[in-house]
Amino acid sequence: MEQFTPTTSRRTVLRTLTAAPLVANTGQPWDEALAALHKHYDDDPVRLIRTKPGRELSKERYFRAEGFFPVFEGHAISDRDHFLYFAGITAQLALSSHLVDVGFPDRWCARYIGLRVAKSLAYANATGFDHDCQGMKRLAAVLTPYCKWNTPRLFGEPEPDDGGFDLAEVQSLLRALLDHVRDVTGHSRPGTRRSTAQRF
Repeated sequence: MEQFTPTTSRRTVLRTLTAAPLVANTGQPWDEALAALHKHYDDDPVRLIRTKPGRELSKERYFRAEGFFPVFEGHAISDRDHFLYFAGITAQLALSSHLVDVGFPDRWCARYIGLRVAKSLAYANATGFDHDCQGMKRLAAVLTPYCKWNTPRLFGEPEPDDGGFDLAEVQSLLRALLDHVRDVTGHSRPGTRRSTAQRF
C-alpha cells in the first residue's frame, strides 16, 4: 500500500489545485490513490487545497529538514539511537514539505500521520512525489514512528530493529530524499542553515 503511481504529473495537477482550490480533490488524477490510502489506514478523507501560507510552510519544513540532517565525522558512533531519531525527524520534515505544498492541511497531517515516516512516504508518493526508492521505503519503516529511537527502554525491553542499516547508508538515503524534495518543490537549498546539522 506504500507505492502509488499517479497518472498525471505533479506539476499539471498543482496548476489545477492552484487555479480551482474550491473544487480541489474532486475528479483529480490523485483521487483514486488517496481514496485507497484513506481506506487502508481508516483516515478521514482530505481535500487538497494549495495556498500561499502552505507554500511558505513547505519551504520552512524543507529548511528545517536540512537543519536536522544527522552528521557524523567518520569516527565510531556511540549513540546510534540518537542518530536514527534525528534521521526520523529529517525524513518526516522533508516529506511534510511535499505534503503541505500539494495542499494537505497541516492539522490533518498532525492527526492522521503524526510521527509515521512510512505513512508520510505513502501519502507523498500517492500525490506525485514519485520517490521510488526501495532503500528509503525500508528506512521509513525502521524510522516509524521515529520517537521510538528517543524512548528509554526499561525492564529489559528489546531494542527497535534498525533494519541492518549502517549510518553512512542512512545519510545517503536521507540526502537523496532531501534532494528529491528540493527538485519536486522547487525550493532552493538553505545554504548557511546546513551548519545547524546534528553532529554525532
